[in-house]
Amino acid sequence: QMQLVESGGGLVQAGGSLRLSCAASGRTFSMYAMGWFRQAPGKEREFVAGISWSGRNTYYADSVKGRFTISRDNAKNTGYLQMNSLKPEDTAVYYCAAVRDYTDYAPRRAGAYEHWGQGTQVTVSS
Repeated sequence: QMQLVESGGGLVQAGGSLRLSCAASGRTFSMYAMGWFRQAPGKEREFVAGISWSGRNTYYADSVKGRFTISRDNAKNTGYLQMNSLKPEDTAVYYCAAVRDYTDYAPRRAGAYEHWGQGTQVTVSS
């Protein structure tokens, strides 16, 4: 079983930045694609960004493209989500997730992911 632990959430003003981290253990992190998802109150969980096992392929939701950057450091078993130019509508609980990656691809569908972290709250004030 893979364990994922998110950190780096918090309260920030609109226009500010945060960097989320996702520390993985229990499995070989470099064999897994990683995704970031978020869920706001009363809304469904939505895809934010994904990165393939190699880091060569990255994917973003249209709502965050150009503002958020996903990355990973396989040597440190850690993934990251750099969030810039934050908006109040980015307020949500952010989750990282992982799925075994055989094709250097990260899916956008939440149901495709096998392992999930507990989430970290991001609140953006206006």
